[in-house]
Amino acid sequence: MSGDWVWTQADIISRDSTTHRSTFIPIILGSDKMTVSVATGQNNYYPLYLSIGNMSNKVHCAHHNSVALIAFLAIPHTDKEHPAMTKPTVMRFSDGHYHHIIFGLSPYIANYEEQVLLACIVRGWCAKCLAMRQELNTDALYWSRKHAEALIEEFDLKTLWDAYGIVGDTIPFTSSFPRANIYQLIAPDILHQIIKGMFKDHLVEWVESYLKTMHGTTKANAILDDIDQRIMAVAPFAGLHRFPEGCHFKQWTGNDSKALMKVYLPAIEGHVPTEVVRTFRTLLEFTYLVHRNVLTEETLVAIQDTIDHFHKYREIFRQSGTIQTFSLPCQHAMKHYPDLICLFGALNGLCTSITESKHIDAVKDPYWWTNCNKPLGQMLIINQHLDKLAASRRDFNEQGMLEGNCLMATMQLLLTQDGRENGGTSQVLGSSPHNKDNGEAVDCPTSIEAHVELARTTQMKQARTVTDLAIELSLSRLPTILEEFLLQQANAEDYCNLCDIPLSECPIYGNKITVINSAAALFYAPSDISGIGGMQCEYIRSCHSWQNGPPWYDCAFVNTNPGLKGMHGLDVVCILGFFSFVSQSKCYPCTVVQWFDHVRDDPDVDMGMWIVHPALTANRHLATAVIHVDTIYHVAHLIPLYGTHPIPRTIKLHHSYDTFTTFYMNRFIDHHAFSLLSDSYL
Repeated sequence: MSGDWVWTQADIISRDSTTHRSTFIPIILGSDKMTVSVATGQNNYYPLYLSIGNMSNKVHCAHHNSVALIAFLAIPHTDKEHPAMTKPTVMRFSDGHYHHIIFGLSPYIANYEEQVLLACIVRGWCAKCLAMRQELNTDALYWSRKHAEALIEEFDLKTLWDAYGIVGDTIPFTSSFPRANIYQLIAPDILHQIIKGMFKDHLVEWVESYLKTMHGTTKANAILDDIDQRIMAVAPFAGLHRFPEGCHFKQWTGNDSKALMKVYLPAIEGHVPTEVVRTFRTLLEFTYLVHRNVLTEETLVAIQDTIDHFHKYREIFRQSGTIQTFSLPCQHAMKHYPDLICLFGALNGLCTSITESKHIDAVKDPYWWTNCNKPLGQMLIINQHLDKLAASRRDFNEQGMLEGNCLMATMQLLLTQDGRENGGTSQVLGSSPHNKDNGEAVDCPTSIEAHVELARTTQMKQARTVTDLAIELSLSRLPTILEEFLLQQANAEDYCNLCDIPLSECPIYGNKITVINSAAALFYAPSDISGIGGMQCEYIRSCHSWQNGPPWYDCAFVNTNPGLKGMHGLDVVCILGFFSFVSQSKCYPCTVVQWFDHVRDDPDVDMGMWIVHPALTANRHLATAVIHVDTIYHVAHLIPLYGTHPIPRTIKLHHSYDTFTTFYMNRFIDHHAFSLLSDSYL
């Protein structure tokens, strides 16, 4: 509701005095006939989804029934009357009050195949502007409803098809709706146009073709094998899809393409020219910028810069003979994004990933719950029941009827009593909520920017004392750095070193500790999968064996200077182990970390990523410390600088942080990391 389009609609509606004091409700539609064709076997039907534009994008991205399945449709025949779009009607809002409202068609969410179908445009042409099919890389005026109707009246069907890309014997469904211009209402499709289209179908394939053109098939295959090996060697990260055999497999999904985007750029560096690296980098920056939840004028300038630089750097593929033309609908659509942002606001709430996320719940699962005999009617009834159950659950939750259960209440009472009897140790006795491999959306208010706390489950088979932990980590200095940590917590920073501190002021702590394998980081990340408040929970792991598998030691950003912006106020550490201990009746949740130093004061020019390497002490030992978990800001992901030589095939993902010595800070691992690592220079 913050874009120019909704204000223009309000201006048009306000010309009629009978509509004054009404609320405008934009209707967001979305369709994808392919999924239902597989599910029902009826090619002339497809699911139609509906949402409204009065909800924030955070609610849309949270996938909490903000998008509803309303029908399985063929092309309907209507009486072309839409009174609720011209005259106010009274409806009850969720706050219990009644309002006069005016409906109106707003952005339509669809992939390219659906876009040209809706706009009655020939496949291969642009559904939004007049650019010629053979010259889509040029600028052109936008389609208008009056212009299209004038062309249809003037020319025959063949001329319309060949010269203008218009399917003249069909009419867009919006032709009878007031204030509706289908060419303007077609929403951008980040998933299919940019992620699956430009990145996977174009650039990744072009790299393979480029290598074969420049090096021949045999050497190119060897390079591609090394690129696969580099991808396989990337360190684990919460929610990061693994590629155990590289990126060559037949069936690609949107999640596969998103995962490859996060790790592909460092994998090709050293095997391709700088222009190719910069082409990928600018496309990734464009993708993350247009997906931001809040876009300012500075962001629009940055988006336009990435478009201009992408068009400049991609010429390497044409100059090398890899491709012949850039007249491609997906790449052409990139030009329209700045204007669409001005029209509709942030675009992350209008992507097809939102409607596709409903396919499983609204189409696939209901189909398999039917008896497969005339399933369409059964699927509609199932969806009606699911909607009613969701509404009931919402009502019960608001009345406090779903807060826990009898068993949990009894366990909590027992734990509380046990904690009082044993000196308050119940904090680590319950079962851990942090037992998932991936991050998860959290439905809580946006009250904090970031918060980290240790998991509740203790590790019974690990170290019980500081001495044991020092042996387990091969860190003989652990007692010393633990004392330094306690002095910092007590603000005893006036002393140069521990030797200067009087014995009476030395920190006192017991040798007993509690080791934990993970911690939960709660932070505000509305552009990622998050709750309705924009909050997400991500898990930080540090253990020698995660779920009976290989070791998992995450890295993290530590807030060392809150007064500086972006990476200038953060440092990177590798988490060697989480533990808690008691000193003078106070419990300290903390972690042993290994520090990294920045190689330069700015990101790498070609990759756009900061470079770090392990920090060393004056004695050339790895710099380690004990820090409080409150200083951890966000999980970090490091990818090695692979160089130009092939890496050994024996390197596995859990070897990455130990085998290599210099790393890129992966700013493309998720949207939150991109914003964090870009704020200092974008």
